[in-house]
Amino acid sequence: QVQLLESGGGVVQAGGSLRLSCAASGRTFSIYGMGWFRQAPGKEREFVAAISWRRGDTYYPDSVKGRFTISKDNAKNTLYLQMDSLKPEDTAVYYCGATVRGVVTTPGGVHYWGKGTLVTVSS
Repeated sequence: QVQLLESGGGVVQAGGSLRLSCAASGRTFSIYGMGWFRQAPGKEREFVAAISWRRGDTYYPDSVKGRFTISKDNAKNTLYLQMDSLKPEDTAVYYCGATVRGVVTTPGGVHYWGKGTLVTVSS
């Protein structure tokens, strides 16, 4: 089992920045990829960013490309999401996910989830 704990959410004005963290514990040696997903009220959970845990290859949807940066610190078993130029439509609960096979960009492929951290962007 892998346990994930997100932190860093909060309220920020449009145009501002936030950095989310996700600390992994447990069987972290089994992690192949990690990523961030978000879910706004009344909407489905959607892909935000992903990274391969060993190689560091990164993946983003067009909606956040150029504004969000995913990174990792393998020594600390911690995943990060730097979010810049935030928009009100980025408001959501942000979830950290881990996979043991492949780098997954769809929620259905995630094996382990954190409990989420709320990001609110005010206009």
